[in-house]
Amino acid sequence: MRVFFNSRHDAHDGNGEMHHGRLIPCFENSRRMAIIRDAVAHSVQAQLVDPADHGMAPIASIHDADYLAFLENAWADWNAAGNDHDAFPYVWPTAGFSGGKPAHISARLGQYAISSDTPITKGTWKAAYWGAQTVVSAADAVWNDGEASFALTRPPGHHAHANRYGGYCFLNNSAIAAQQMIAKGARKVAILDIDYHHGNGTQDIFYDRGDVLTVSIHADPKHQFPFFMGYENETGRLDGQGANLNIVLPGGSDFGPWSQGFSKAIQKIITWQPEALVIALGVDAHEAETLCDFKLQTDDFNRIGQMIGRLGLKTVFVMEGGYAHDVIGFNVAAVLGGYLSEIKK
Repeated sequence: MRVFFNSRHDAHDGNGEMHHGRLIPCFENSRRMAIIRDAVAHSVQAQLVDPADHGMAPIASIHDADYLAFLENAWADWNAAGNDHDAFPYVWPTAGFSGGKPAHISARLGQYAISSDTPITKGTWKAAYWGAQTVVSAADAVWNDGEASFALTRPPGHHAHANRYGGYCFLNNSAIAAQQMIAKGARKVAILDIDYHHGNGTQDIFYDRGDVLTVSIHADPKHQFPFFMGYENETGRLDGQGANLNIVLPGGSDFGPWSQGFSKAIQKIITWQPEALVIALGVDAHEAETLCDFKLQTDDFNRIGQMIGRLGLKTVFVMEGGYAHDVIGFNVAAVLGGYLSEIKK
C-alpha cells in the first residue's frame, strides 16, 4: 500500500496541553508517527512516498483566508509579543461581547480556537501545511488510478473548522482530501470518521453541501469532546440536508454495539452512492486508550478494514486520533491489513 508520509510532522511538538484545567504532557505527540510508520512497513509492505507541494490552493478551498493568515503568522506574532513558550488562548469572544477584531495575539488565539488543549509552536504551520500536502498527494493518487493510499500525518485534522482550530487539529485533512477529489471530477465523496471523538470540524465544513456525505460514529458528546456538536439530530442543512449522519454510542461500548452502528454507517454510504471515500482513521476506540472509554480490540480494527474494503470505492485513509503507544501501530496496521485482504479477494 502507498503511504504518503509527512516527514515534517515533528516540526509541531508541543511541550504540554491543557487538559481539564491542568497542563500535562501532550497526548498528541511526534512519537506516534514513527510507531505507526514502522508497524505498517512490516504488516502491509508500505511504500513510503514523499508528498508533492501543491501550494495553498487546496487548503484555501476549505479554510478561510483570514484564518490561514492567522495560523501562518501566529508563532511570529506570539514571539514578537515577548513569548517563547507554546501559545495557548485564555480569552474567547463568547456571547455578549460586541465583536471587533482585536490586534493582540492573545485575543486572536481565542478568536480562532475552540479549545485550550492545542498548543501552537514554532513549527506548527510547517507541520500542518505539509500534512495538507500529504493528503492532497494521497487523494490525487487514489483518484488517478483507483488504488488506495494512506496519508500518514500529524497534527490530525477532523476537529478543525474552516476558521477554527482545536482538539489538536489545525487544518482539516480529511475535508481537504474530499474536496481535492471533488475538484478532480468526483460528483460525490463520502467521509467516514471512525475516531472515538466526533469530527465536528468536518461536519461543519460540509453541513450545507450536498456533494460530500459526512458520517461519524463516536462517543456521546454529552460526556465527551467536542461536547457542543455531534448529536443525532444534526442531519445537514440546505443542500446538505440528509448528507450528515451522526451515530452516537454510550461509554463502555465494545465491538457489539460499535459494529451495529458501523453497519448503519456502511448502509448510508451504499445508499448515497459516492464515487470515492475518505476514512478519517482514528483508532482511539481501543480499550487501551486513556482518553477514551470504548472497548474495541485490535482484531476488531481488522474487521473494520474488511468492511471498508467490501464497499469497493476509491479510498483514502487519513490519520486522525490514537494515542496509546503500545497499540496504536498494531491498530492502524489492522485496519489497513483488513482492507487489503478484502480487496484482494
